Amino acid sequence: MVAGPLYYLDENKEASCGVQLYSQKSCSYLRETETSANVSIHAMAGAAPSSSARQISHTQFVEHLRRAARARDGEPLHAWALKSGAASQTPVSNSLITFYSSLPRPLLPAAFAVFADIPDSTRDVASWNSLLNPLSRHRPHAALSHFRSMLSSAAILPSPHSFAAAFTAAARARSVSAGAAAHALACKLPSASSNVFVSTALVNMYCKLDLAPDARRVFDEMPERNGVSWSAMLAGYAAGKCSQEAFELFRLMLGECPSEKNEFVATAILSSVSVPLGLPMGIQLHGLFVKDGFCGFVTVENSLVTMYAKAACMDAAFHVFESTKERESVTWSAMITGYAQNGDAESAVSMFSNMHAAGFSPNEFTFVGALNGCSDMGALVAGKQAHGLIMKLGHEAQIYVKSALVDMYAKCGCIGDARVGFDQLYELDIVLWTAMVTGHVQNGEHEEALSLYSRMDKEGIVPSNLTIVSGLRACASIAALEPGKQLHTQILKFGFDLGTSVGCALSTMYSKCGNLEDSLVVFRRMPSRDVIAWNSIIGGFSHNGCGNGALDLFEEMKLEGTAPDHVTFINVLWACSHMGLVHRGWIYFKSMTKDYGLTPRLDHYACMVDMLSRAGMLTEAKDFIDSITIDHGTYLWGIVLGACRRMRDFDIGAHAGERLMELGTEDSSAYILLSNIYAAQRKWNDVERVRHLMKLRGVSKDPGCSWVELNSRVHVFVVGEQQHPEAENINVELRRLAKHMKDEGYRPTSKFPWDEEPNTVEEFHEEDQLELEMVSAL
Repeated sequence: MVAGPLYYLDENKEASCGVQLYSQKSCSYLRETETSANVSIHAMAGAAPSSSARQISHTQFVEHLRRAARARDGEPLHAWALKSGAASQTPVSNSLITFYSSLPRPLLPAAFAVFADIPDSTRDVASWNSLLNPLSRHRPHAALSHFRSMLSSAAILPSPHSFAAAFTAAARARSVSAGAAAHALACKLPSASSNVFVSTALVNMYCKLDLAPDARRVFDEMPERNGVSWSAMLAGYAAGKCSQEAFELFRLMLGECPSEKNEFVATAILSSVSVPLGLPMGIQLHGLFVKDGFCGFVTVENSLVTMYAKAACMDAAFHVFESTKERESVTWSAMITGYAQNGDAESAVSMFSNMHAAGFSPNEFTFVGALNGCSDMGALVAGKQAHGLIMKLGHEAQIYVKSALVDMYAKCGCIGDARVGFDQLYELDIVLWTAMVTGHVQNGEHEEALSLYSRMDKEGIVPSNLTIVSGLRACASIAALEPGKQLHTQILKFGFDLGTSVGCALSTMYSKCGNLEDSLVVFRRMPSRDVIAWNSIIGGFSHNGCGNGALDLFEEMKLEGTAPDHVTFINVLWACSHMGLVHRGWIYFKSMTKDYGLTPRLDHYACMVDMLSRAGMLTEAKDFIDSITIDHGTYLWGIVLGACRRMRDFDIGAHAGERLMELGTEDSSAYILLSNIYAAQRKWNDVERVRHLMKLRGVSKDPGCSWVELNSRVHVFVVGEQQHPEAENINVELRRLAKHMKDEGYRPTSKFPWDEEPNTVEEFHEEDQLELEMVSAL
């Protein structure tokens, strides 16, 4: 056996061991199968077992190998070839190499062993290519090493098929240097430099290495082009999303060689223009292909559906889908994915159900689109049904399917199920980490989100934009400034652009943590500021009591030419409300419709009611609510009732409370406030009626809750609970502070005239008790 040419297996120890193992066992195994080999050959050749079997021609031998669909069907033939001496013939050995490497599960070690048994003197270029072609598809690095070994053999010159395989291997191995070296050698050999097959493979290699300009130079220098050449170049532009260049190339093709236009070229050019801005070009191509009759090909119809879906023209995509005569799973998948990506989750789930009912088997991409639709619409039942089908069809191991399942369960509120799927995965990519962190944030589990993000960071996973944004939202929700600053450090470390959603999330985090100075610094450093960025900073100033700053920023926003939206006016009206600027608030409220064509929503009406109520204009607030034509439920009357509590206006308070009772509010504070109002007016029957109604409706009062961050740790306090590890020490300090406050003359604010003065710490109002607990913890 010649061992020299096997040095290229050093990069693949597993394959090398396989060759040695096969080489050691092959002879003994083949001796054991000699008898069965003779019988098999006799059966296939229809001749005497021994004498006629030896007379089988090479053509017959190849035909028998072609019929062998499994390794055990071809091994008797291999044994016969060894016994009869036919294996010493190079064409027979080449056929055996091709057989072993072309199986559904290629036996490359066996192919290596056969190749190694061919003497150097009888190896031809077909012998090298028989192994080079399968290696280029399955072991690209080994293929490149094999190609170098071929070049070191002085008696062999690479053929066009050798170069094509080498280019394929370089593309799969992502080796620009190896591809360029093979290109240079091909230029020196006339048989390769002028061969359209080699040039097309070279164009394809540069395209797959993301070197479209180099591919175009090779393409332009080709002395001859065929349809495959044009398709390869168009596919390269499609991969690089160069729609305009692809369209111009297609026009060039129509002018130079219109006869090369076929369904493969049509598919390639449609894939090239499948971008949002490529719709005008796609419509022209659609018309041309209808005229040329290419729309009868299912691949072209699938490309048309995808093109319209990516351009957000789902009506046109559905029209093409409906006109398709021969649908396949790819057609359905394109529609489902299109609906999901364009925000029409209901149609995506409905299309998936129709596909299943029509008897088509979904693939992993179909499931991803359907699960994304279930995630967006919170369709947990449909998501679980899709999960069951995924398990039945065996797609659960696919990483993209698993990520979609985790995301679906997280967004549907089943964070426990999402975590189970997450923990079962051995290879966690950033998509999965982001899905879990985002799921925790969306379900209000902000501390768990930050803990998971910290674990991700310790495992060395580089966060994405979405991961950073979710982490910042978690920090903002619990006012965790220190973790937020750490995330800011990572933004700088990994070079995230503040012009994206990261900048808005970072500015919002600082403002919700009360750090308006850093929030404004981040805002000023954003390279481009859209309406979302302006809303973030205006809202931060507004909700932190800096109304003047919020209104100044609003005026600056208008001067820069950014049109405000509904959220902007909510922040502006909130600022006017807290500053008591009633007149200015009315001006802004009317400006919404007059200057910007925005119809006020419930939140805007709520801001106006709150503004009037805070200014003591309760009658005006009541009349304003009565004039509103939209359905506002219990929201606005609840604002008025809370204001009446502060202003001690029992008449309007009783009116607002009764309206809330009529609307069936489930807010416990409304029942308590109305009861207190009737008690203040000595209307004990009404007090009893309201309390009975509260009990009858099963309304209960939620305990007060608050938290504070200390030494990068968040401490949570709930009224009536003693679960904090320092609860005993806190209670001691709480009693000391309460006594000290009482000695200093502090008295809790009486909400109504009949409130009694508390004698113990337990009798303090919830708000006061929570504040004291937090101070005690500090």
